[in-house]
Amino acid sequence: MKKIAAIEAGGTKFICGIGNENGEILDKTSIPTKTPEETMKMVIDYFKDKEFEAMGIGCFGPIDPVKGSESYGYITKTPKPHWSDYDIVGELKKHFDVPMEFDTDVNSAALGESLWGAGQGLSSVVYITVGTGIGAGAVINGKMLQGLTHPEMGHIFVKRDKNDPYTGKCPFHKDCLEGLAAGPAIEERWGDKAYNLEERNEVWEMEAYYLSQALVNYILILSPQKIIMGGGVMKQSHLFPLIRKMVRETLNGYVHKKEILEDIDNYIVYPGLKENAGLMGSLALGRLALENR
Repeated sequence: MKKIAAIEAGGTKFICGIGNENGEILDKTSIPTKTPEETMKMVIDYFKDKEFEAMGIGCFGPIDPVKGSESYGYITKTPKPHWSDYDIVGELKKHFDVPMEFDTDVNSAALGESLWGAGQGLSSVVYITVGTGIGAGAVINGKMLQGLTHPEMGHIFVKRDKNDPYTGKCPFHKDCLEGLAAGPAIEERWGDKAYNLEERNEVWEMEAYYLSQALVNYILILSPQKIIMGGGVMKQSHLFPLIRKMVRETLNGYVHKKEILEDIDNYIVYPGLKENAGLMGSLALGRLALENR
């Protein structure tokens, strides 16, 4: 069984691990995200005495995952301090002579879920994470969605709730989906952390209103066979019934499929890989690197 190195590079922490091509995690560690110099030294120290045949890196963005591009392997213009224009793949290649695959954390999570999680056996799935930010990735016809760059589905624009005076938190767009519905927006709008607002129905009705619009757009454009929703905000399990109800109401029978009309509880779901979705997504990238070498 071939061993794979996996890096889930997040804005708060890097989860690094060793696994195999069946998606089994054999060892893992957590490293705080500081400056690139500090963080990458700890990442490289973790892997330097371990044996592996490929590496997968699922990374916070924006990034350039397009092979052949001048800035392939870079974290590009990110709001994360110190990390803009950082060549993360280039730094790793200085130390490890193995095939590597690099993509967004959400694209890789979508790939992992399609191989081993809630989307197992399906060729087209969307994975969305709702936490400090909002990101979404997609596997379409068995391949991660990529074009000019990677999808930025967390920054689509949605109809504003008529009772929402909040201006929005996104530093680029103010009131895009992330600006209205990510964790920091919830906290700033309502004056408390999301987990302290559990009993306030108006908070979650508004959150579901915004997220359900996004899902309707993804359904109409990408036609996924399953939508998987993770991240800290989605641990509020009462959100799922609200989102499912609003998605069905908004579509109003237009997508005439039983998955939506009769079985939506199994169509919009929590990650099957739970807290390991990101790391196992990076393992899936490493498996892809083995296949493509």
